Amino acid sequence: MSAFASRLKELRNEKNLTQLQLAEIFNVSKTTICQWETCKQEPDFDKLTAISKFFDVSTDYLLGLED
Repeated sequence: MSAFASRLKELRNEKNLTQLQLAEIFNVSKTTICQWETCKQEPDFDKLTAISKFFDVSTDYLLGLED
């Protein structure tokens, strides 16, 4: 599993959000969230930035470049 996939899932679970709830927040489908969390797809730069702001973490953290 990629650092992004595992960290996204971990952050989502810490906020007690379902994949559907997260999908609604970022205006994507539940399938997209599932694919992000299973390494089948990655978000574009705009979504990556939005995710980092929502969870108050850096994009480097999301990408596994820093702890």
